[in-house]
Amino acid sequence: MLTQERYQSILSMVNEKSAVTVAELAEMLGISESTVRRDLTALDELGKLKKVFGGATSITKSEGIYEDTVSMREKLMSEEKTEIARYSAQLINNTDFVFIDSGTTTSRLIDFIDNNQATYVTNGIVHARKLVQKGLNAYLVGGKVKSATEATVGAEAIANLKNFNFSKAFMGTNGIDFKSGFTTPDVEEAMIKEAAVNHAYMAFVLADRTKFRRVFSVTFSPLRKCCIITDAMPDSRFAKETVIKEVMK
Repeated sequence: MLTQERYQSILSMVNEKSAVTVAELAEMLGISESTVRRDLTALDELGKLKKVFGGATSITKSEGIYEDTVSMREKLMSEEKTEIARYSAQLINNTDFVFIDSGTTTSRLIDFIDNNQATYVTNGIVHARKLVQKGLNAYLVGGKVKSATEATVGAEAIANLKNFNFSKAFMGTNGIDFKSGFTTPDVEEAMIKEAAVNHAYMAFVLADRTKFRRVFSVTFSPLRKCCIITDAMPDSRFAKETVIKEVMK
């Protein structure tokens, strides 16, 4: 394979997955890891990607206002979301008053919750149904229903959240960036997320590695206000901004 062909293949993989390891690239391209490292160094110097320890991440992308449907997002990074959810469920204690944000990873969190002593509040329609089906003490935040994420949003929902003082909040996000923090495409949903984070003693963002170095239209929290639970951190510098737990390291 010619050098330029390798470069193009590497860039395609990095941009598609947002983050890849040297081992993954070597296996997919059928080349040595030393060759991959040299190529990543060259592409980093050209400004085409960001070389990090053990691999590379895509250059931060501005994603605007577009958002995939719930059914589409459910299929992405499925194994990683499951492990993130499994770990997160272990953080819930008997006395907790918990907010669970709408989203595919937070929905999967409910599958692993076995604590029936805690109280749960959510703005996710599917989330509320799953909580009730498990016999858990659950409340659904009222408000306007957003079809793309099956979540309640709007002024009424925000007003409801401001009456609560959560011990823990488990949040979803579309993007994580050094400068922009945690971001999402929708203004109304960002306001709900911001209110939940601000009214929680501890806030955890559940996000697989593809969410890093992506920026959407609206910031709902700076990095320092939320811990991150992820499968793998694509850039060690994020750990300098907040607490990060890697569940598949």
